[in-house]
Amino acid sequence: MGKLLESWRRQLVGTFSNNAETIPEWELELAHGTDRGYYGPGSAVWAVHGSMTTIIAGIRALLLQALHPGAMAGVRDYSNYKEDPLGRLAGTIRWIFTVTYGDTTAARSASNWVLRLHERVKGTYEDAAGVERPYSANDPELARWVHLAFTDAFLTSHIEFGEPIPGGPDQYVAEWAAAGELMRIDNPPRDLAGLRKQMAAFDPELRSSPTVEEVVRFLRRPPLPRNQMIGYRVLFAGAVASLEPRHRELLGLREPHLGPVKLPVHGPVKLVLRVIRFGLGDMGPSERSARERIARLDAEAAEERRPA
Repeated sequence: MGKLLESWRRQLVGTFSNNAETIPEWELELAHGTDRGYYGPGSAVWAVHGSMTTIIAGIRALLLQALHPGAMAGVRDYSNYKEDPLGRLAGTIRWIFTVTYGDTTAARSASNWVLRLHERVKGTYEDAAGVERPYSANDPELARWVHLAFTDAFLTSHIEFGEPIPGGPDQYVAEWAAAGELMRIDNPPRDLAGLRKQMAAFDPELRSSPTVEEVVRFLRRPPLPRNQMIGYRVLFAGAVASLEPRHRELLGLREPHLGPVKLPVHGPVKLVLRVIRFGLGDMGPSERSARERIARLDAEAAEERRPA
């Protein structure tokens, strides 16, 4: 029994670390740095991003992002998400956690690295009106949609399935606006009303397509170990249930149901998240490293204030 449990835990950790055998070096390096970073203990961002609800948020964000044909064109033309889904996941996690837990230098460096990668992601796509248009991954409005989709996904998933957020939803949106600015997004939303307003402005540009259907099929059944698939299906159902009806319709998805009866998802989703928390532990390596850095900086500051 003990060996089975340990094997399951290794597989679970591997899913989120691209099967790394040890803690990735970049997570350990978050203990270095010269300031507390953009966030810290007690922040809304730490509360949300340190929660298991980020797993649902990741699914939800990918579904939302796929609805913009410009963003989807970049995935179609450049992404290898089918061949290396864990590698793509690990890259996204690295940026989010570095901005969340790193010092300001590390957060800026990680964001600039992503921006440089995006420089080559260019092409054309057909918009919702059938007009061919150019796209660039660093285009301000495409970048805005990606930021909005991430922000909405992380916030809504936590509201639905997580604990209360320090300062509430407005505080989370306001804090995570710094991440948008690091990605050169002008005037990112700073409260929930602003987030909803900016997202609604994109409605005329969103559409379904065969490529969107392909992404949905992949997200329904990603290449995960068999012992993770039941839990994943529950989390996927939670992500679908949390979507706005207009987005769910464009994606061709329905809330879980048995005939005409809608099935409850909150209880099963929270149970699966508790199981994952048991497998991964109460604190991830990124947060642990950040706490080490902050404790060191606090000790150094106290030493400097001490009378000679």
